[in-house]
Amino acid sequence: MSAMTDSRLSPLPTPCLLVDEARMTRNIERLAQHAAALGVSLRPHLKTTKSIEAARRVLPGGNGPATVSTLAEAEAFAEAGITDILYGVGISPDKLERVLALHRAGCRLIVLLDCAAQAEAVAAAARASGIAIPAMIEIDSDGHRSGLTAQDPTLVEVGRILHAGGAELCGVLCHAGESYGAVGRAAQALCAEEERRAVVAAAGVLRAAGLPCPVVSVGSTPTAHAAEHLDGVTELRAGVYVFFDLVMAGIEVCQIDDIALSVLTTVIGHQPSRGWTICDAGWMAMSRDRGTASQRVDQGYGVICDAEGQVIPGLIVIQANQEHGVIAKRPGFDGPIPEFAVGTRLRILPNHACATAAQHQNYHVIPDTPGAALKTWPRFSGW
Repeated sequence: MSAMTDSRLSPLPTPCLLVDEARMTRNIERLAQHAAALGVSLRPHLKTTKSIEAARRVLPGGNGPATVSTLAEAEAFAEAGITDILYGVGISPDKLERVLALHRAGCRLIVLLDCAAQAEAVAAAARASGIAIPAMIEIDSDGHRSGLTAQDPTLVEVGRILHAGGAELCGVLCHAGESYGAVGRAAQALCAEEERRAVVAAAGVLRAAGLPCPVVSVGSTPTAHAAEHLDGVTELRAGVYVFFDLVMAGIEVCQIDDIALSVLTTVIGHQPSRGWTICDAGWMAMSRDRGTASQRVDQGYGVICDAEGQVIPGLIVIQANQEHGVIAKRPGFDGPIPEFAVGTRLRILPNHACATAAQHQNYHVIPDTPGAALKTWPRFSGW
């Protein structure tokens, strides 16, 4: 088989990262409309894209609000004029100088914490600098990772340390990480309600103790899309929804046709006796993420599409070495598969968009205007 290749893709060196702008735009609009219908503001997580150009299309306002997962992201976005940012990873004392530098440069960077030691460090830095560092307390709804519960007396203790110590207690935040294992909208809606109840209860405890709690924040891509109401919540967060991926498709948050990110690859050889086609996209291009391995359908290292982005039934990357990918039939598939000549261009849909994008320096964007020239969006990395 020699698939017709979009002539705009022909000059691109492989492996490289492609973005379907029309799909991306559709994904962005879908969640924006849902947040509006729920009556909450949207604070998109930019950790997936790590790109100024992509952020401009994601953010509901030009300068935010936004969420990041590294200070490097915060610094890059702040330099580009995005000045309302939540750093959604627990703060450590050694990072507070960088936090203060961002504030001095005009960026309101909110930090996250869940213990007295963090709160004391933030309050001390606030007093010493004269900058009331805004902070949110992380709430645990499902035992997935970090956070306090409404029943934990540490919650009020942390709130008082911040409020009385010179920092700004601006709210509570929850991330329902267990929702990534919930299959189907009904199951994800239950996770969303658990998340909402946990964070609203925590806000109530703080307010009952005479502490401010203006912001009540929830979000994961599954719960953000499945939430049926968000009474008591003020903002919604999500990140991977911009591109989606096979993990999200596997738990039915999206369809395969919603995935906007793919890796362009070239066929470089064959092992006919094994039914293998070898391509130049290994785990350095796709990442080692095997997030679908525990799902009902194991997608290997990615689903194979033709050069135009149409899924080829039954073909996945079954094995990945550093710079080689092995394309073959998925287990149990008995249908015919095409033959690919050396030099054929294919696309691979990723298991985890964040991890795959992290392997690349640029996005090559296929515009939503037919025939328009490709765009290149640089992306950044680091911490």
